Amino acid sequence: MDNVTPADLVEATVAAAAKKAHLGVTDMVLRGTMSGAILGIATSLVFVVLAQGLPAIVGALLFPVGFVILVLLGLELVTGNFALMPQAVAAGRISIVELGRSWLWVYVGNLIGSLGYAVLFWFAVTYAGHDDGGQLAEVTRAIATKKTIAYVHHGAPGWTASLVKAVLCNWMVTIGTVLAFVSRSTVGKITAMWLPITIFFAHGYEHSVVNMFVIPTGMLMGADISVSDWWLWNQIPVTVGNIIGGGVFTGLALWFTHGRSARATIPTPAHDVAGVATDVPRLADVRSA
Repeated sequence: MDNVTPADLVEATVAAAAKKAHLGVTDMVLRGTMSGAILGIATSLVFVVLAQGLPAIVGALLFPVGFVILVLLGLELVTGNFALMPQAVAAGRISIVELGRSWLWVYVGNLIGSLGYAVLFWFAVTYAGHDDGGQLAEVTRAIATKKTIAYVHHGAPGWTASLVKAVLCNWMVTIGTVLAFVSRSTVGKITAMWLPITIFFAHGYEHSVVNMFVIPTGMLMGADISVSDWWLWNQIPVTVGNIIGGGVFTGLALWFTHGRSARATIPTPAHDVAGVATDVPRLADVRSA
Protein backbone atom coordinates (compact mmCIF):
# COMPACT_ATOMS: atom_id res chain seq x y z
CA MET A 1 0.00 0.00 0.00
CA ASP A 2 1.25 3.50 -0.88
CA ASN A 3 -0.54 5.35 1.90
CA VAL A 4 0.65 5.55 5.53
CA THR A 5 -1.74 5.56 8.50
CA PRO A 6 -1.80 8.64 10.78
CA ALA A 7 -0.24 6.73 13.68
CA ASP A 8 2.58 5.43 11.50
CA LEU A 9 2.99 8.89 10.02
CA VAL A 10 3.58 10.44 13.46
CA GLU A 11 6.11 7.75 14.30
CA ALA A 12 7.93 8.55 11.07
CA THR A 13 7.95 12.31 11.74
CA VAL A 14 9.32 11.73 15.25
CA ALA A 15 12.14 9.57 13.87
CA ALA A 16 12.89 12.16 11.18
CA ALA A 17 12.97 14.94 13.80
CA ALA A 18 15.45 12.98 15.91
CA LYS A 19 17.65 12.52 12.85
CA LYS A 20 17.46 16.24 12.02
CA ALA A 21 18.30 17.23 15.61
CA HIS A 22 21.59 15.34 15.47
CA LEU A 23 22.85 16.91 12.25
CA GLY A 24 26.11 18.84 12.47
CA VAL A 25 25.95 22.64 12.51
CA THR A 26 27.51 22.84 9.05
CA ASP A 27 24.81 20.60 7.58
CA MET A 28 22.04 22.53 9.33
CA VAL A 29 23.29 25.87 8.05
CA LEU A 30 24.07 24.63 4.55
CA ARG A 31 20.74 22.85 4.11
CA GLY A 32 18.96 25.82 5.65
CA THR A 33 20.75 28.20 3.28
CA MET A 34 19.67 26.18 0.27
CA SER A 35 16.08 26.09 1.53
CA GLY A 36 15.97 29.85 2.07
CA ALA A 37 17.20 30.49 -1.46
CA ILE A 38 14.82 27.98 -3.06
CA LEU A 39 11.83 29.40 -1.18
CA GLY A 40 12.91 32.87 -2.29
CA ILE A 41 13.00 31.70 -5.91
CA ALA A 42 9.47 30.31 -5.59
CA THR A 43 8.32 33.61 -4.10
CA SER A 44 9.90 35.67 -6.86
CA LEU A 45 8.07 33.41 -9.33
CA VAL A 46 4.83 34.60 -7.75
CA PHE A 47 6.00 38.21 -8.15
CA VAL A 48 6.56 37.57 -11.86
CA VAL A 49 3.01 36.21 -12.13
CA LEU A 50 1.55 39.27 -10.37
CA ALA A 51 3.68 41.67 -12.43
CA GLN A 52 2.15 40.16 -15.57
CA GLY A 53 -1.33 41.01 -14.30
CA LEU A 54 -2.40 37.41 -13.70
CA PRO A 55 -4.78 36.59 -10.82
CA ALA A 56 -3.18 36.07 -7.42
CA ILE A 57 -4.55 32.52 -7.24
CA VAL A 58 -2.21 31.57 -10.10
CA GLY A 59 0.75 32.53 -7.94
CA ALA A 60 -0.66 30.56 -5.01
CA LEU A 61 -0.97 27.48 -7.20
CA LEU A 62 2.64 27.80 -8.37
CA PHE A 63 4.34 28.72 -5.07
CA PRO A 64 4.39 25.17 -3.58
CA VAL A 65 6.99 24.16 -6.17
CA GLY A 66 9.69 25.63 -3.92
CA PHE A 67 8.47 23.76 -0.85
CA VAL A 68 8.29 20.50 -2.79
CA ILE A 69 11.84 20.89 -4.10
CA LEU A 70 13.40 21.54 -0.72
CA VAL A 71 11.54 18.67 0.96
CA LEU A 72 12.41 16.15 -1.75
CA LEU A 73 16.07 17.23 -1.53
CA GLY A 74 16.09 16.61 2.23
CA LEU A 75 16.89 20.23 3.07
CA GLU A 76 16.09 22.13 6.27
CA LEU A 77 13.25 24.62 6.68
CA VAL A 78 12.84 25.98 10.19
CA THR A 79 9.07 26.43 9.88
CA GLY A 80 8.65 22.71 9.20
CA ASN A 81 10.93 21.91 12.12
CA PHE A 82 8.70 24.02 14.35
CA ALA A 83 6.24 21.11 14.13
CA LEU A 84 8.58 18.11 13.97
CA MET A 85 10.91 18.92 16.87
CA PRO A 86 8.22 19.37 19.57
CA GLN A 87 6.91 15.91 18.64
CA ALA A 88 10.36 14.41 19.23
CA VAL A 89 10.64 16.22 22.58
CA ALA A 90 7.22 14.90 23.61
CA ALA A 91 8.31 11.40 22.60
CA GLY A 92 11.50 11.70 24.65
CA ARG A 93 13.69 11.32 21.57
CA ILE A 94 15.45 14.71 21.83
CA SER A 95 15.97 17.35 24.52
CA ILE A 96 14.81 20.95 24.64
CA VAL A 97 18.45 21.99 24.13
CA GLU A 98 18.66 19.92 20.94
CA LEU A 99 15.39 21.44 19.75
CA GLY A 100 16.73 24.97 20.34
CA ARG A 101 20.02 24.13 18.63
CA SER A 102 18.24 22.89 15.52
CA TRP A 103 15.84 25.83 15.33
CA LEU A 104 18.65 28.37 15.80
CA TRP A 105 21.06 27.08 13.15
CA VAL A 106 18.41 26.25 10.57
CA TYR A 107 16.90 29.73 11.09
CA VAL A 108 20.35 31.26 10.52
CA GLY A 109 20.77 29.19 7.36
CA ASN A 110 17.32 30.14 6.06
CA LEU A 111 18.14 33.81 6.67
CA ILE A 112 21.49 33.58 4.85
CA GLY A 113 19.91 31.89 1.83
CA SER A 114 16.98 34.29 1.69
CA LEU A 115 19.17 37.38 1.91
CA GLY A 116 21.62 35.96 -0.61
CA TYR A 117 18.90 35.35 -3.17
CA ALA A 118 17.37 38.77 -2.41
CA VAL A 119 20.62 40.41 -3.50
CA LEU A 120 20.87 38.26 -6.63
CA PHE A 121 17.23 38.96 -7.54
CA TRP A 122 17.71 42.71 -7.04
CA PHE A 123 20.85 42.59 -9.18
CA ALA A 124 19.06 40.71 -11.98
CA VAL A 125 15.93 42.89 -12.01
CA THR A 126 17.56 46.31 -11.66
CA TYR A 127 20.89 45.68 -13.43
CA ALA A 128 22.66 46.27 -10.11
CA GLY A 129 20.67 49.45 -9.44
CA HIS A 130 20.98 50.95 -12.92
CA ASP A 131 17.28 50.35 -13.69
CA ASP A 132 14.13 50.87 -11.62
CA GLY A 133 13.00 47.28 -12.12
CA GLY A 134 9.70 48.22 -13.71
CA GLN A 135 6.47 46.48 -12.71
CA LEU A 136 8.29 43.58 -11.04
CA ALA A 137 10.04 45.95 -8.64
CA GLU A 138 6.76 47.78 -8.01
CA VAL A 139 5.01 44.55 -7.04
CA THR A 140 7.89 43.65 -4.74
CA ARG A 141 7.84 47.03 -3.00
CA ALA A 142 4.06 46.93 -2.56
CA ILE A 143 4.06 43.47 -0.98
CA ALA A 144 6.99 44.29 1.32
CA THR A 145 5.23 47.47 2.45
CA LYS A 146 2.00 45.59 3.10
CA LYS A 147 3.90 43.15 5.31
CA THR A 148 5.44 45.90 7.46
CA ILE A 149 4.19 49.48 7.25
CA ALA A 150 0.56 48.37 7.08
CA TYR A 151 1.00 46.74 10.49
CA VAL A 152 2.83 49.78 11.85
CA HIS A 153 -0.12 52.00 10.93
CA HIS A 154 -2.49 49.81 12.98
CA GLY A 155 -0.29 49.80 16.07
CA ALA A 156 -0.80 46.97 18.58
CA PRO A 157 -3.71 45.43 16.62
CA GLY A 158 -1.41 45.36 13.58
CA TRP A 159 1.34 43.57 15.50
CA THR A 160 -1.22 41.07 16.78
CA ALA A 161 -2.62 40.57 13.28
CA SER A 162 0.84 39.69 11.97
CA LEU A 163 1.23 37.12 14.75
CA VAL A 164 -2.20 35.57 14.14
CA LYS A 165 -1.59 35.39 10.38
CA ALA A 166 1.68 33.60 11.18
CA VAL A 167 -0.11 31.07 13.39
CA LEU A 168 -2.57 30.32 10.60
CA CYS A 169 0.22 30.19 8.04
CA ASN A 170 2.37 27.62 9.76
CA TRP A 171 -0.60 25.52 10.75
CA MET A 172 -1.04 24.88 7.03
CA VAL A 173 2.68 24.82 6.14
CA THR A 174 3.41 22.15 8.75
CA ILE A 175 0.44 20.11 7.62
CA GLY A 176 2.32 20.10 4.30
CA THR A 177 5.51 19.06 6.11
CA VAL A 178 3.76 16.16 7.82
CA LEU A 179 1.93 15.09 4.67
CA ALA A 180 5.32 14.56 3.00
CA PHE A 181 5.40 11.36 5.08
CA VAL A 182 1.92 10.15 4.14
CA SER A 183 2.91 8.51 0.86
CA ARG A 184 5.79 6.32 -0.27
CA SER A 185 5.67 7.57 -3.88
CA THR A 186 7.15 10.82 -5.12
CA VAL A 187 3.93 11.77 -6.90
CA GLY A 188 1.93 11.06 -3.76
CA LYS A 189 4.24 13.19 -1.63
CA ILE A 190 4.09 16.10 -4.09
CA THR A 191 0.30 16.03 -4.29
CA ALA A 192 -0.13 15.82 -0.53
CA MET A 193 2.28 18.69 0.14
CA TRP A 194 0.88 20.93 -2.58
CA LEU A 195 -2.61 21.27 -1.10
CA PRO A 196 -1.98 22.97 2.30
CA ILE A 197 0.86 25.12 0.94
CA THR A 198 -1.49 26.52 -1.71
CA ILE A 199 -4.07 27.23 1.01
CA PHE A 200 -1.63 29.26 3.13
CA PHE A 201 -0.29 31.30 0.24
CA ALA A 202 -3.71 32.04 -1.26
CA HIS A 203 -4.81 33.53 2.07
CA GLY A 204 -1.82 35.88 2.26
CA TYR A 205 -0.73 34.57 5.65
CA GLU A 206 2.71 35.33 7.11
CA HIS A 207 5.66 32.93 6.73
CA SER A 208 8.89 33.91 8.47
CA VAL A 209 11.24 32.42 5.86
CA VAL A 210 9.31 33.83 2.89
CA ASN A 211 9.48 37.22 4.58
CA MET A 212 13.24 36.91 4.98
CA PHE A 213 13.29 37.29 1.20
CA VAL A 214 10.29 39.53 0.52
CA ILE A 215 10.98 42.41 2.91
CA PRO A 216 14.74 42.82 2.33
CA THR A 217 14.12 42.62 -1.42
CA GLY A 218 11.49 45.35 -1.15
CA MET A 219 14.00 47.45 0.78
CA LEU A 220 16.63 46.90 -1.91
CA MET A 221 14.03 47.92 -4.51
CA GLY A 222 13.48 51.23 -2.70
CA ALA A 223 10.56 50.56 -0.34
CA ASP A 224 10.49 52.98 2.61
CA ILE A 225 11.01 50.26 5.21
CA SER A 226 13.59 50.29 8.00
CA VAL A 227 15.31 47.29 9.55
CA SER A 228 13.32 47.91 12.75
CA ASP A 229 10.08 47.96 10.74
CA TRP A 230 11.05 44.59 9.31
CA TRP A 231 12.01 42.87 12.57
CA LEU A 232 9.71 44.49 15.14
CA TRP A 233 6.53 44.47 13.06
CA ASN A 234 7.01 41.32 11.03
CA GLN A 235 9.98 39.00 11.54
CA ILE A 236 9.70 38.68 15.33
CA PRO A 237 5.90 38.34 15.68
CA VAL A 238 5.74 36.14 12.59
CA THR A 239 8.43 33.81 13.92
CA VAL A 240 6.60 33.51 17.24
CA GLY A 241 3.32 32.88 15.44
CA ASN A 242 4.93 30.27 13.19
CA ILE A 243 6.22 28.44 16.27
CA ILE A 244 2.75 28.39 17.82
CA GLY A 245 0.99 27.34 14.63
CA GLY A 246 3.48 24.62 13.78
CA GLY A 247 4.38 23.39 17.25
CA VAL A 248 0.97 23.44 18.91
CA PHE A 249 -1.67 23.28 16.17
CA THR A 250 0.11 20.60 14.13
CA GLY A 251 3.05 18.97 15.90
CA LEU A 252 1.80 18.45 19.45
CA ALA A 253 -1.83 18.08 18.39
CA LEU A 254 -0.97 15.14 16.12
CA TRP A 255 1.41 13.66 18.66
CA PHE A 256 -1.15 13.65 21.46
CA THR A 257 -3.88 12.11 19.35
CA HIS A 258 -1.80 9.60 17.34
CA GLY A 259 1.63 9.27 18.90
CA ARG A 260 1.23 8.25 22.54
CA SER A 261 0.75 5.05 24.58
CA ALA A 262 0.68 2.02 22.23
CA ARG A 263 3.05 3.72 19.79
CA ALA A 264 5.84 3.88 22.37
CA THR A 265 6.97 0.30 21.73
CA ILE A 266 6.90 0.43 17.91
CA PRO A 267 10.35 0.15 16.25
CA THR A 268 11.84 3.23 14.63
CA PRO A 269 11.29 3.17 10.83
CA ALA A 270 14.16 3.39 8.38
CA HIS A 271 14.49 6.60 6.39
CA ASP A 272 15.82 7.58 3.02
CA VAL A 273 18.18 10.51 2.42
CA ALA A 274 15.29 12.98 2.39
CA GLY A 275 14.29 11.97 5.91
CA VAL A 276 11.08 10.31 4.69
CA ALA A 277 10.04 6.91 6.01
CA THR A 278 10.67 4.08 3.59
CA ASP A 279 9.62 1.09 5.68
CA VAL A 280 7.17 2.43 8.26
CA PRO A 281 5.79 -0.51 10.29
CA ARG A 282 2.05 -1.04 10.52
CA LEU A 283 0.51 -1.01 13.99
CA ALA A 284 -1.29 -4.29 13.28
CA ASP A 285 2.00 -5.93 12.26
CA VAL A 286 3.71 -4.83 15.45
CA ARG A 287 0.89 -6.07 17.65
CA SER A 288 0.83 -9.46 15.95
CA ALA A 289 4.59 -9.91 16.19
